Formats: sequence, structure tokens, C-alpha cells
Amino acid sequence: MPNILLVEDAERIALFVIKGLQAHGFQVTHATSLDLTILDIGLPGISGFDVLVTLRGQRDQAPVIVLTAKDSVDTTLASFGGAADDFMPKPFSFEELLARVKRRIRSPNEAHAESTLVNGEVGLDLLTRRVTAAGIEHDLTARELTMLEFFLRHPRQVMSREQLLSRVWGLRP
Repeated sequence: MPNILLVEDAERIALFVIKGLQAHGFQVTHATSLDLTILDIGLPGISGFDVLVTLRGQRDQAPVIVLTAKDSVDTTLASFGGAADDFMPKPFSFEELLARVKRRIRSPNEAHAESTLVNGEVGLDLLTRRVTAAGIEHDLTARELTMLEFFLRHPRQVMSREQLLSRVWGLRP
């Protein structure tokens, strides 16, 4: 059964559309607005990049987290170039996804207050995913960014191999 997401704030119109589509065999999920979108780039039949461009072209300002198996610098850059707010490679840790969702749904003032991690001369802006070390900006892969964020959130702690595999690669021992 095909699944349709209907975003419509007028309740009467939404009910009319939902009933009509369901009568024709469609499954409909209804929302009055979107607070956040989690978007896979490798969708069947359409590129997630095209969806992202369409969302931003319609001036949709809801945060978008790209969740994809395509873990490369090119994919990361294309995601941010398409105005994604965050990027997570698959496989991923659900706890990390949940933390990112909670961070993106916060008010702009709350998100800005916690948007930078710094330890010594190394800094990571969580909103732009920019890394600086000794005042020099560096490009990192999505996996490297995830690892750096993990280390910056746990300064002066020794991490086991299992912790890294779980938190950075999303693997469970």
C-alpha cells in the first residue's frame, strides 16, 4: 500500500483529502506542520537531494537531517550545499540520532548556546560542522566529524573500542 505524507493545516481540507485517498487504497499520515525532516538521500524513484532542494525552494525552514549510507565528503558537501542542517552516515546510533533531533527542535537561542564544542585549540561548530584547530579550518569526513564530536563531548576520558564502535559506527558488540 503506498504511503503518503499530507502536510495541511486546514482540518476540513485534510480530512477530505485523507478520506478520499484512503478510499482509494492509500495510507495517509497527516501533519499540520513539520518541525523537522529526517531525509534519506537514496530514495527509490527520486533523489533525496531533489527533495531537499524542493523543500528549501518552498522556503521550508524546518531543520533537515540527512541520514544516508553514502558516507563520502562529496555527499556531505552536497547535503550541506543543499541547505541540510545536519548529516549522519549509516549505520548510525539511535541515541545519537535522538540527540541530534532534540538539538534541532530546540529554540534557536537554545541551539546556538550549545552549538560549539571546544577543547584547547580544537573547536567544532555543531550547526555548520566546521572544525578549527589552532585557528585553521579543516575538512573532515562525516565519520571523522562524528568521532571528533564524541571525543570533544568526553574530554580526558579513555574510550574503549566497543564504545567507539557503538557511538561512532552504530555497531553493537
